[in-house]
Amino acid sequence: MAEAAPGGSGGQLRPVEPVSDGVLSVRGGVGGISFQLEELDTGARELDALARDLAAVELGIYRVWESLGSYQRDDPSSGAEALAAVWEGRRSVASVREEMDRLAGGVRACQLEYSAAETANLLITQLHWDASWLWGRQVVDLGLARDWRDWRPNTASTEAIASSDPVVAGTILAALLGVRQSPVDAAVKMALASGMAGSSVPILARTLLDRVLPGLQPRPVRALKEGSADIDLDASPAGLLARAGEVEDAGPGQIEVIQTTSGGRDAFIVIIPGTQPGNTGGPNPFDEAGIGEALGYGSEYTAGAIRAALREAGAEAGDQVVAVGYSQGGIHAMNLSQDKAFLAEYNLKYVLTAGSPVGAISPGPGVSSLHLEHRQDWVPGSEGLPNPDTRDRVTVTLNGLVRTPPGEDAGLGPGHRLTNYEAGARAVAASPDPSLAASTAALAGVVGAGGTAKATRFQLVRAPKPPVPARQLPVPGPGRIVLPGQSPQPESRAEPRTVSGGGAAGVSGGGRRGAGLPRAK
Repeated sequence: MAEAAPGGSGGQLRPVEPVSDGVLSVRGGVGGISFQLEELDTGARELDALARDLAAVELGIYRVWESLGSYQRDDPSSGAEALAAVWEGRRSVASVREEMDRLAGGVRACQLEYSAAETANLLITQLHWDASWLWGRQVVDLGLARDWRDWRPNTASTEAIASSDPVVAGTILAALLGVRQSPVDAAVKMALASGMAGSSVPILARTLLDRVLPGLQPRPVRALKEGSADIDLDASPAGLLARAGEVEDAGPGQIEVIQTTSGGRDAFIVIIPGTQPGNTGGPNPFDEAGIGEALGYGSEYTAGAIRAALREAGAEAGDQVVAVGYSQGGIHAMNLSQDKAFLAEYNLKYVLTAGSPVGAISPGPGVSSLHLEHRQDWVPGSEGLPNPDTRDRVTVTLNGLVRTPPGEDAGLGPGHRLTNYEAGARAVAASPDPSLAASTAALAGVVGAGGTAKATRFQLVRAPKPPVPARQLPVPGPGRIVLPGQSPQPESRAEPRTVSGGGAAGVSGGGRRGAGLPRAK
C-alpha cells in the first residue's frame, strides 16, 4: 500500500488518492482506495497479532523474574544483577508491545475514518446530492464541444439519471436498442408494477423483450468457421482494440479467436466487435437486439457460440483465455466472466472492454479486468451503475477533449469512437500508475508480448425466428354462412393491436474509423 506518511515520520498513515494526470483518471486496482483500505485492515490485524505475541513474551519474562526472586539476597554479581537484567528485558518487550498497540490503533482508526468517508461519498451519489456538480460538469463539456453534433450527455450524468429515474432509463434503453419509446414505456410500467426497485436497465431490457417485444428475444447462435491465418500480434491493450476494429470491418457477425504461446503454454484471445445496426432481430447476433441479450440475459446464446468457437480454434478445457470487446462486444466479453458454463470449461484470466456498460456484472474469482471509458461517452454510463472499485478491476476514464472530424457522421458522439479508445489504451500502457502497471502486467502474463500468432475468424449466426402458428378460424355459429375466401368476424370485438419495435433506426457501436454505421434503409 502506498503510504502518505512513512513509518517514523510522525504523520498519520492514510490511503493515497489515485492521481489524475489530466488525461487519465484511474479507479480500482492495487492503487485504488478500496484495496488500500483492505490493506489497512490487514495491517491492523497483523499488528494486533504481533502485540499479542509480545504480550505472551512479556508475561513469560515476568514469570522468569518472579522465579528468580529467591536469589535477590545472593551475591550482587549473581542475584540482584540478574533480576535487574530480566526486569529490564521485560520492560523493553513491554515498550515494543505498547508501540505495536499504538500503531495498530492508529491504523484501525485510519481505516475506519476513510471507510466512513467512502460510505458518505457513496450515500451522496445514491441520493444524488452531487447533482449540481454533475450538471456543472455537463455544461462545461457541452461548452467545450463547440460543434452541436458533439452535444451528448457525458458518462457521469448519464449514469446518474439512468440510476435515478426509470422513465429516463427507459429512454436510454430505447436509444440503445433502436426501438420506439412507446413499447419501452410499457415495459417500464410492467417492471414497476412487478416491484422493480430503482431503475435497473437489465431488468427493463428483459421485461421489454419477454413481455412487450418477444420477436426480439434472444435465440440460439451458431459459430461457423471461416478460415485461419498467421498474424503479427500486438498484444497491448491498444493492439487488441485495433483487432476489434478490424474484425468489425470484416463484416457483420464476425468474431476472432487468436491463439498465442507464452511461457510454453497456449492462450486464446477472443475479439468481439461493437453493435452492427440494421435488420434488428435478424441473423446477426451483434445487431441492436444483441444489446438486449447482453444486458438482460447474460449473453446466454452468444456465450455458448463463443465457447464452441474456442473449441474449434483448438482450445482445450482449462486453457487460459482473454476476452476483448468494444461497446456491445464488451458486455458480451464481461458476461463471460460470470458465465458458469464458460468458467467451468476455460480459465478466463482477463477481460478488456472499451465504451461498454458493465457495472452490473460481477466477475468470478481470479478474473482481472480493465475498462476504458471516455468522459464524453454516454454509453458506459447507460446502465446506471459505476464499475466496482476492487483489486482486480480497474476503470480508466479518458479525459482528453475529442471532436467529430469535419464531414464525418457524429454517430453516438466522438467519445464513443473506437479510434479514440485505441489512443487512450496507448496512454494506459505508458502510464506509471500502479493500478495500470499491475493490470497491463497481468494481461502480458497471459498473452505475452505479442509476435506471431494464429487468428481464426468465425461467423456467428442467430437462428431464424420460429414460425408464427397458423391462425385457427373459429367455427361459425348457428345461422351464419361463411362464403369462400371469407373468415367469420366477431360482431363486437376489435382486432388486438400488436406493438412493434421497428419504428426507429438503431444505434451503432461505432466503426473503427467512424462514429457509426448509417441508419438502416
